[in-house]
Amino acid sequence: MIALDFGNGDVFLSLLWFFLWIIWFWLLIIVFTDIFRSSDLSGWGKALWTIFVVILPYFGVFIYLIVRGGKMHDRAYKQAQAQDAATREYIKGVAGSSTSTADEISRLADLKDKGVITDAEFEAGKAKALAGG
Repeated sequence: MIALDFGNGDVFLSLLWFFLWIIWFWLLIIVFTDIFRSSDLSGWGKALWTIFVVILPYFGVFIYLIVRGGKMHDRAYKQAQAQDAATREYIKGVAGSSTSTADEISRLADLKDKGVITDAEFEAGKAKALAGG
């Protein structure tokens, strides 16, 4: 009988409240993560912000976002830049040289045409490039 009284508007409101609840928990996670990752806060500052957010959750989170929101963005941006630089450095290290076999043979042919290397050196370099090493 209760299910018959549950109309489309009630379904919409239930979903709205559910998603607002999820967003609220996401905000709490973001704020607590920022509090504990913040290097410009002392241990006491972190403890006070944590107590403030736990005791007065809505008010505490909104005040934290107002007071430290700009710094949250700066820290997240710097962390993203550092992570991007580390990823690029890792990829460079794993990829090794970016020259292909054709590029290597072309470079060797140019050196041979200029007289820098001999025919035997060209053939040895070409064989090495074709072998993949």
